[in-house]
Formats: sequence, C-alpha cells, structure tokens
Amino acid sequence: MTQTWKSLVVAGAMSLAASTAIAQDKMFVYVSPDPIGVNAFLKMGQTGIEAAGAKYGASVKTFESKTAAERVENVNAAVNEGADIVVMLGFEFNDIVKEAAATAPDVEFLIVDQCIDDRPANVHCAVFREYEASYLMGVAAGMLTQSNKVGVVGALDIPFLHRYTDGYAQGVKSVKPDAEVDIRWVGGENPFADPVRAKEQAVAMNAAGADFIYTATAGGDFGVFEAAKEKNFKVFSVDVNHCPEVPGIIIDQSLKQVDNALVAAVGAILEGQDSVFMALGIKEGGVGAIALNEAGIADSKCLIADHPDVAAKMREVAGQIADGTLTLKDPMFP
Repeated sequence: MTQTWKSLVVAGAMSLAASTAIAQDKMFVYVSPDPIGVNAFLKMGQTGIEAAGAKYGASVKTFESKTAAERVENVNAAVNEGADIVVMLGFEFNDIVKEAAATAPDVEFLIVDQCIDDRPANVHCAVFREYEASYLMGVAAGMLTQSNKVGVVGALDIPFLHRYTDGYAQGVKSVKPDAEVDIRWVGGENPFADPVRAKEQAVAMNAAGADFIYTATAGGDFGVFEAAKEKNFKVFSVDVNHCPEVPGIIIDQSLKQVDNALVAAVGAILEGQDSVFMALGIKEGGVGAIALNEAGIADSKCLIADHPDVAAKMREVAGQIADGTLTLKDPMFP
C-alpha cells in the first residue's frame, strides 16, 4: 500500500464517526450498466456499495440494468425511492447522469470508472489509470513470449478501452520492440457480456501465432479462459484475481480496486465536498498486479509465481511509474 493510498484510508478512518452519524438515515443505491452475473468488475461495484453502507451506516440497494432504457429507469427509480447517493459504473451513464443531476439537485451522483465535463456540484467521479497496470501485463507478455507475437482482446473499440489494449502493447514493446501485438475486439450487440465472441477472437488470435493473450472483455473473459484451456495458451486478465477459478491458465491480473475507491469517494461526498474527483493509479494503490504483492504471489494461484524474474521486472517498472521516473501517456488522450 502506497503512502498516498494510506493517507486516504487514514483520513477515512478519522472521519468515520462523523460520517456514520451523517449517514445513519441515508440510502446508497448502486446502478449497474448490465446484469452483474459473472462480471467481476460489476461485482466490485456491488461489494463497494455494501462496504460503504456498512462503514457509514447507510442502507443499500442494488439495481441491475439489462438494457439502455433500464439504466435510465433505474437511475430515476433510485432518485424516486429517496436515494441520497446514486453510484453508477461505466461510460454508459455519462449522458444519463447529466440529466438526472439537473433534475435532482439534492441527490449526489457518483460515477466510478468515468467522468464528465462541466460537472455540477452534485456529480462526483472516481477514475483509474488502467493503462499503468496494463503496461505491466505487456512487460510480462513481452518477456515471456516464444512466438514473438502476443494478443489482446478488448470488449469494444472505444477510446476508454484503449487504456487496456494500447497500454498493454506499449508494455510489450518496452521490453521486446520487435514483437507483434494483435489487437481485436468483441463488438456485437453485447460486447461486455459475450463469452462466445470473446472466445472466438482469442482462438483466431492464437491460430495467428499469439502465445500470450490479455483479455479485457468483462463478462467475456471466461470465454477467453476456455479458449486458453482448449488451445493451450496462457492469458492475462483484469480487475480481480481469477487464477483460483481457472488454475494453470492465467499469468497475472491487472487489478483495479473499484470497491476501495467507491468507499473513499462516498466518504468524501458525505463530508460535504463538491464535485469530488479521484484519479487512482499504481502510486495511489488504485490499480496494480499480483506480481506487486511479493508476499502474496505464492498463494495467488497465478502462474507469475513460476517466473520470479518477470515478477521482479514488473515490480521495478511499477516503482518507476509510481515515483515518476517512467511517465506513461494516457491512450485516451493521444
């Protein structure tokens, strides 16, 4: 845990008593952009809102959306049911929150993983520098590849998800400049929850020579894991540690502490801060990798435990990112 992230935790602990008193009669509602299902990212949103409710003494509800129309309906339902803080995950809510915040000025809205321009005082954001952790996955893939060709499958070709694909490619090139990085997208009608299409892209990528594939497809990740089992290649994944669920498949994970960020942001809102904005990367402990926790690698069930030289390099690079020695450009803003 870095010093900056420690400071956030300590600050939250110091204000706990006051925040709890404020939140005792309050309600927090989490609105997901899609059904939660096996989507680890969306599960962290639910875990985070439950942790925030427990910490600050508020009641909690989760509304799962299945369609774009339901996202709007669920946000409005949260407001109508008396929510004090409405939490939303993802870019799908960027336009929705603008209208909702204008019509419900007494409700606080928190977007996690995204932000909007010209925010009113009651719209708050917690975002991540995902490209830093993805860069570390690329460093590992570049060091490990035997075919000199690796791949990455993203859910949808939008600027935000280039933080995963481009960050990974940059990491690969940093250690193996002549390596080829194959980038493909799930797309389709349900890009964030389509394991069949995600698997198809991974199989095609492996057939074209990629021996290590990074999957950033949300609910489609398990399709890539299935492809890896069948075709005998290795993968890198995102958000949480899936290694115990699919042993022998995953090298490492680009971790994102959505739940912790949500709790910290809710605390800042309860303290009365307007337009809260948190941007969390490696330095702040908002993103990371299994390899960075040297003491926990052996228990992680991830294959990075079998490659101590790669893990050491990842820790070295992470240190350079954290102290500013290595500056990475955000692929969202090329």
